[in-house]
Amino acid sequence: MLRRAAYRRGWLEVRRLARPVISVGNLSVGGTGKTPLVAFIARTLVKLGAKPGILTRGYGRRGRGLIALPPKPERLVDPREVGDEPALLARALPEVPIVICADRYRGGRLAEERLNVNVHILDDGFQHLALARDLDLVVLDVTQELDHAALLPAGRLREPLNGLQRAHVVVISRMELGDPQPLACRVAEINPHAKIFRSATKLCGLKEISSGETGSRENWRSKRVLAFCGIGNPQTFFQDLRKWEFSLASEEVFPDHHAYMETELSRLSKKARQKGAAALLTTEKDGMNFPTGWKADLPILACAIQAEVVEAQDFEAMLQALLETAGGRVSPGPECRSAKPGHAPARGRYP
Repeated sequence: MLRRAAYRRGWLEVRRLARPVISVGNLSVGGTGKTPLVAFIARTLVKLGAKPGILTRGYGRRGRGLIALPPKPERLVDPREVGDEPALLARALPEVPIVICADRYRGGRLAEERLNVNVHILDDGFQHLALARDLDLVVLDVTQELDHAALLPAGRLREPLNGLQRAHVVVISRMELGDPQPLACRVAEINPHAKIFRSATKLCGLKEISSGETGSRENWRSKRVLAFCGIGNPQTFFQDLRKWEFSLASEEVFPDHHAYMETELSRLSKKARQKGAAALLTTEKDGMNFPTGWKADLPILACAIQAEVVEAQDFEAMLQALLETAGGRVSPGPECRSAKPGHAPARGRYP
């Protein structure tokens, strides 16, 4: 709260990039469906003729330097180097540049100067107040109770609910798992000016992690599977699996961003056989965190998912309006005190 006040009063500096910034974030620690929504926004911007780039810090990666991932067909990167979520986005969006750096302003300058980006998606940016944004979007999970949730470290909230007053847009995610109306009403009480959208999680197919082969859920509808994951809100994954009519022999939970060891995967395979399961089932994000070269004695399937915004046309029109309004801004505004004339181009490394 003191930090937000310091930015608001100008005691801490807010820097602005030359191109518009769309921040996608949340109030809680992970598990709201933010990453699929980032991918949805990127695809929508590409459809509108924009050249989006994604700015992310790369949570859980080994290094701390700036890494730029230029567009490349079938782009594959090491999740240990860039983080599991950026690696997942890099594979899902090969045409979209991604810059991994804790200093999102520095990363954004590189994206503009070297990667021809004309609109930025700031991943997990709601609390990143050092970078100015043109659209602040917050994702709320319909399955999570927020009114009685505690702040960190006692609970999962990064800031109180009244932080929603800063949001321009709220997307209520996973509406396939609950009624979004009560949460929409609560948002409207806190911020009557915010636009509210709803999104659902769609299963697009299954990918066998060892071979990379893809298939449909129909091949596994009549077979039992052992489900496991290490994500922010694991119960939503299991609920979705049951909604998609998978028969779950067991549900195993690991910490968010968990890096799996061979012994853990072998234990899961053994338990799956004991329970009569024909395969292991997990998320694409978890599949990024498997040991290199590990071979399973049972199929391990990753669920390929996408976010779908229910009011897709209105959402697209909102992004189009943003591009038309902010598209003419080609140089930093006067409030960017650090964007000095003659500033050297941002530097980073390319894998």
